[in-house]
Amino acid sequence: MKRSEINAHIARAAADFARVGIALPPFAAWGPADWAEAGEAVRDLVETGCGWDVTDFGSGDFARRGLLLFTARNGRPDGAGRSGNRPYAEKIMIARRDQLTPMHRHVEKTEDIICRASLDPGATLGIKLFMAAPDGGIDTAAEVTAHLDGRAHRLAPGTVVNLPPGASVTLFPGTFHAFWGADGDVVIGEVSSVNDDATDNYFAEPLDRFSTIEEDAPIVRPLVNDRRLP
Repeated sequence: MKRSEINAHIARAAADFARVGIALPPFAAWGPADWAEAGEAVRDLVETGCGWDVTDFGSGDFARRGLLLFTARNGRPDGAGRSGNRPYAEKIMIARRDQLTPMHRHVEKTEDIICRASLDPGATLGIKLFMAAPDGGIDTAAEVTAHLDGRAHRLAPGTVVNLPPGASVTLFPGTFHAFWGADGDVVIGEVSSVNDDATDNYFAEPLDRFSTIEEDAPIVRPLVNDRRLP
């Protein structure tokens, strides 16, 4: 992805979040100099991957295959039981119309995925569900138990659930899922156990979780994988 495109996607997302009344933490507006000045005081934010994340999953086509995320809070995967460690994470995301987050599962993370708002009239969050097979791949025969706002539903494998604003699905480890904006753009919330994007994303096909960036413009808002502390 080009840095200029990433900058534009973040600016558009920030405006969309504001339009539906979602206020982001102050560090959402920080540029490179702000992060550098904060330094050691924000080590926890840096090391737990809080902030902006824009990916095209290595597709080269963000509009078709991509996702914009902002991680507002997160803990450390190795910090269970450690004083001061958060055992939870929270993200806010935008899926554009027909923009696919590819099929994947988690081994450790349990998550609620919530349709927070429609940015277009009638838009919903489309999510397709499968169970994982014993070998870790997709089980195309196994029934899926989908927990929709606290109620368990038994669904055929590959069922697509459309979540209107306010609705959610709870995904336990081993549930494959892919999602997109159906009939328009949607704002998505994620509340979960600790999120580890480095090691706990298992995609149904080989792809890159983080994009290679062409630096054709200055960084306006650093991504989570731009920032480093000594």
